[in-house]
Amino acid sequence: MIFEARSLSFRYAEAEALAGVSFVVEERQRVALLGANGSGKSTLLRLLDGLCFASAGSISFQGRELTEEALAEEEFARRFRRSVALVFQNPDVQLFNPTVYDEIAFAPLQMNMPKEEIQAAVGSMLDRFGIAHLKDRAPHRLSGGEKKRVALASALVLDPEVLILDEPTAALDARSEFEVFQRFAELTAGKMALFISHRFSTVRMADRIVVLEKGQIVEEGNHDSLTRLRGRYAEMFEMQAASYR
Repeated sequence: MIFEARSLSFRYAEAEALAGVSFVVEERQRVALLGANGSGKSTLLRLLDGLCFASAGSISFQGRELTEEALAEEEFARRFRRSVALVFQNPDVQLFNPTVYDEIAFAPLQMNMPKEEIQAAVGSMLDRFGIAHLKDRAPHRLSGGEKKRVALASALVLDPEVLILDEPTAALDARSEFEVFQRFAELTAGKMALFISHRFSTVRMADRIVVLEKGQIVEEGNHDSLTRLRGRYAEMFEMQAASYR
């Protein structure tokens, strides 16, 4: 078991984002999160990545509850940060280093990896994502598709066990979206992956589908549920997809 949530709730000052969510995610499972805007999807991803903490209930990683106190412990924090990687919907939120090379090298540097290992890991990611020619460029000057590839490379450079993706194809043009789809199966092979998507071509790759509505899980299913879910939530999917064009 990788993650376990028990009656998980989270409240912002103005509204409740999650209300009593319970679920378990196993090793190497690919889970697609579906739901309209404001359903709590992105908040759940932030809780899973330890960027915020439950208002009530709990969420655990490999049996250890994710709390501020737990992540203040150096040994657990290092293991968790090396094991779990989050790619934000908007790469501009994630990218802050002066060059692409520095961006990808940032996480290995925080883990105090030897210089030679860092150079090898960064070189591997540059080649894997076809961005070696961008290594000296400033991330904020790249195209949307290039930024997304750099964000993915910086998340995967430590070879995490868990990959969390918030709308991996949001705001991409057709060519960049196709490239992300092509790489998706490769990126998540052998990993636990949890991702938000409104694209059925991506959702089909999931082992499990979870639908959130007003901060609660209202439906769960697998491949066999896909046609039924698509029919029931067709209006939501059409609306969400249109908002990213």
